Amino acid sequence: MAEKKLFFNLCLTLSLMAALVLLPHGGFAQEVNSSFNPSEMSDMSDFDPNNFQQPEGDTIKLGYMQIMSGAAASNGELFWPIVTWAAHDINKRGGILVDGKKKKIEIVTGDTQGKPEAAKKETERLCLEEKVDVLWGTSGSHLAKVIADVAKKYKVPFMNCLALSDELMDEKNFNRYTFRTLSNTTQWNMAMAYYFSKRPETRFSILCQDYMYGHSMAGAFKKHLKKLKPEVEFVSEDYHQLWLKDFAPYLTKIMATNPEVLYTADWLPDGDNLAKQVRNMGLELPIANIYITLRETLKALGVDGTENLINGYCFMSGDTPQTEAQAKLMKAWHEQWKTWKAPYDSDTYAWPEVVLGSTLNDTYWLFDVIKRAGSTDPEKIIEVWEGDVFQSIQGIRTMRADDHQAVYDMYISDYTYPTKEVYPGALYSEGFAGPGEIITVPQKYCTPPVPEGLKGRAE
Repeated sequence: MAEKKLFFNLCLTLSLMAALVLLPHGGFAQEVNSSFNPSEMSDMSDFDPNNFQQPEGDTIKLGYMQIMSGAAASNGELFWPIVTWAAHDINKRGGILVDGKKKKIEIVTGDTQGKPEAAKKETERLCLEEKVDVLWGTSGSHLAKVIADVAKKYKVPFMNCLALSDELMDEKNFNRYTFRTLSNTTQWNMAMAYYFSKRPETRFSILCQDYMYGHSMAGAFKKHLKKLKPEVEFVSEDYHQLWLKDFAPYLTKIMATNPEVLYTADWLPDGDNLAKQVRNMGLELPIANIYITLRETLKALGVDGTENLINGYCFMSGDTPQTEAQAKLMKAWHEQWKTWKAPYDSDTYAWPEVVLGSTLNDTYWLFDVIKRAGSTDPEKIIEVWEGDVFQSIQGIRTMRADDHQAVYDMYISDYTYPTKEVYPGALYSEGFAGPGEIITVPQKYCTPPVPEGLKGRAE
């Protein structure tokens, strides 16, 4: 089994290398407007996510919109070290010069509770009472839709770095104040379909959350894989309620259809619970996923349970040689993590990887845009961000002007064990599989089309 897996990975790598020979990186030649400069990063040895020092006085207010309570409160906890790390770094540099004055970053929290009505109320509170300058979030496309609508109403820039549904930025729902830095459902699934088109499996089961995002992800995967691999069969397709505890009825049905791969787009806590129950029921098949990446979950699954995880995302480290910026950030974060207390002392936070790395990457991009705008005026921020090309911590990110969708290379890894050292003396994973060799899917193969009604909008 291991030799067969190695052979297919080798074939896939050679295929993608051949494609890269014919193309410039990502398939596009781009002139960079700005870059993340690792030499400017502050000494972070005093950073503590449990004790973020809010600056006083006239500040740039970032509204942190997340699920802070309820069944999915782990999402709010998960990204708190991300926004506070970036803010702490910028604040130690003296802040950002806006409107003729250096201002530090203040973070104001808004609890969506995982409910649209709460998301609306909290976003309105942050915009009207707290008077935040920008909004950051959020887990759940149904919640991001609400935040985007409020952001439009009150003309507050909203960085959507966590919600993927295509519909959020289509002709009907697009607004000038929302920028999506995360891949959308088409983008992610174009990359995953490209990857699986080079593998031998043809029988797939789909199990996703039953709301806009889950259906969008499944629909895009089926569409793009069928296009590249017409012989593929989707032997089962089901959708479950959010925050489900018992997946057994679904998994029993899946087992009866004898798939070769289980595809799921589930996020916390569903994805982690699903993966554990899949393995507990004896299903050893590959799980193609986007969010089953938390180290605590991987550790619980162990080596045998994690070796067949196939993860795709727009930020990944693993054993792949890293840029100077990425290597410095990984090392600084990991060393500081060793000093943190609960809940941030868990393995989940050991590395700024995958979704953590991506959102940290995007938060630095947001602050860089504000710096270049020289203002918190929404119109000046929009002017800078539309069409921006940013050399990020990992890879070049381009914000399309027409639809405010970021585009870039995507990364996919079939988890392996053991992984190598990410820097001398520090193993990435121990006791479970993790991203080993990382396949880059060039931007050419995973760029979603601009919605028809938005083409040329920004000209």
